[in-house]
Amino acid sequence: MSSGGRNGEMLIASLCCAPEHDTNRHRPFVVRGGPGRQWPREERNDDAVVASVKRIINPKFASEQASFFSTIAGARKVNNLTVNILTKGADPILPSRMYWMTMVPPKASKAKGFNEKPVGTGPYTFVEWRKGDHITLQANPSYWGRPKPSVQRVTFRFVPEGGTRLAGLLAGDFDLITNLLPEDAKRAPKFVSTVGLEHPVVILNAKSGSTSITSDPRVRQALNLAVDKDGLGKAIFGGFARVDDGQILSPSWTGYNKGLKPYGYNLNQAKSLIQAAGANGKEINFVGEAGRWLKDKETIESIASFWRAAGLKVNVQIFDFGEYLNRLFDKESRPDAIYLTSSNELLDADRSLGAYYASSGVGASNDDPDVERWITQARSELNPAKRQALYNAATKRVRDRAYFTFLLNIRDLYGTSERLRWTPRQDSLLFVNTMSIGG
Repeated sequence: MSSGGRNGEMLIASLCCAPEHDTNRHRPFVVRGGPGRQWPREERNDDAVVASVKRIINPKFASEQASFFSTIAGARKVNNLTVNILTKGADPILPSRMYWMTMVPPKASKAKGFNEKPVGTGPYTFVEWRKGDHITLQANPSYWGRPKPSVQRVTFRFVPEGGTRLAGLLAGDFDLITNLLPEDAKRAPKFVSTVGLEHPVVILNAKSGSTSITSDPRVRQALNLAVDKDGLGKAIFGGFARVDDGQILSPSWTGYNKGLKPYGYNLNQAKSLIQAAGANGKEINFVGEAGRWLKDKETIESIASFWRAAGLKVNVQIFDFGEYLNRLFDKESRPDAIYLTSSNELLDADRSLGAYYASSGVGASNDDPDVERWITQARSELNPAKRQALYNAATKRVRDRAYFTFLLNIRDLYGTSERLRWTPRQDSLLFVNTMSIGG
């Protein structure tokens, strides 16, 4: 499919092409068939698209990517090469959602072990997966798209420790490592940095009627003012980060509010607000995890130190990632503060704001009806100016009432071998068919 993007960019995908939007809550997509565009033993047609859409939005399937497709209600066959995508209302970013959706062969995807031996029509085919160690792919000689893969075989290794990743790169075992530690950038044979998707942030419990210390807006504002975000970006991320402008959106994303400014660092004002709220010496429970995101534990510990300097007793609770997610998504019992690194592969405000700003969102800790209403209206608003105005209202309210402690936008850092030729993408996806090996 293709759709006009920001600044004249085009969204190009491999599944289908989409005509103009139909305001009657459906949009036709034309399925691309033909040589090289079929799965082994199954045809890629309208039935496959309908099955794939219904699979991903089925609550029983419990996809971790369900929030990407929150507006999609179903799919209906028109003919062998055309499918109507049904939505809950008008959806201005439906092409982006469909770009992100994975199409799977209906019969094979129901078989036991499909996730361990996936089947696709992309530039690479699956060879093997050894859990916890590596995944190997090989070039698909029948790939129909562009560019054709020049790297014939690729192995993805799982190496959680940053120093070990760098050692493998220096030894020539790896050609590309992700999450290069900022302090190791100059040690790598080459390093590449690009604007990243990730926004570390702290969600504060701002629910009305809550007994949490963070229910007082003065405390929430103090928690923002107490953190030296510029210093945090330099000390922990080596300067490969920018201070967020009181929102978890990047300037290049649709919905970014140009009028917002960061909370400055003012420890004395933070202390005064804590005193005025009668919160000096009181405990705040701060939930986090370690090892999932770049420098997460170090960031959590630094934030806790800043808050202690403002006069609070900070109880840091680090959980394994599974338990951490339970607490992040528990709508009944919200922590005083919970650390999160938010990312947004759709590059559109609906993904981030729908999940963490709107009170119905999976990780929201506020019950602001206006913010919920503005975000809901923006989701189906087709007029770009009106949609932006709704996002401006929502982000300004959340910034002014300090529903979060806003932090940074981290740049993506990659270490590469001397021989790798590759340019990173802003959505952080690694398309190996865009890479080549030089002399």
